[in-house]
Amino acid sequence: MQRRLASHLPDADRRRTLLRRVRAEARLAGLDPQIVLAVIQVESGFRTQAESPAGARGLMQVMPFWKRVLGRADDDLHDPATNLRYGCTILAYYLRQEHGDLTRALARYHGSRGRTDYPERVMRAWQRHWWLADHRH
Repeated sequence: MQRRLASHLPDADRRRTLLRRVRAEARLAGLDPQIVLAVIQVESGFRTQAESPAGARGLMQVMPFWKRVLGRADDDLHDPATNLRYGCTILAYYLRQEHGDLTRALARYHGSRGRTDYPERVMRAWQRHWWLADHRH
């Protein structure tokens, strides 16, 4: 995973820290860390300060309204640890709501329920960059 992430995060310490956080938060939420990496790649390109025109923030592009639902008003969604906690919790919630259907859960995560373009992009990123990485070692 480290080599695959190097093009996005050249600093080895930041890569290791991010990978540890992704693994921990994904496992806490019952998610595959590789899928979380694919979501991050599609959502923010691994930019912690990313912000969408709609106001989604951070690595997993979490909308600020989630702070009222899951956390505290002063939570910093640009902080990688906070963002990963929120993003993984939200994706796991949608996965439960969709009875394990990852395509539908990803569409809901993106706010495009009923459409498949976003889930297809995430699945392509997973298959091309993250799933394969695990099998090359």
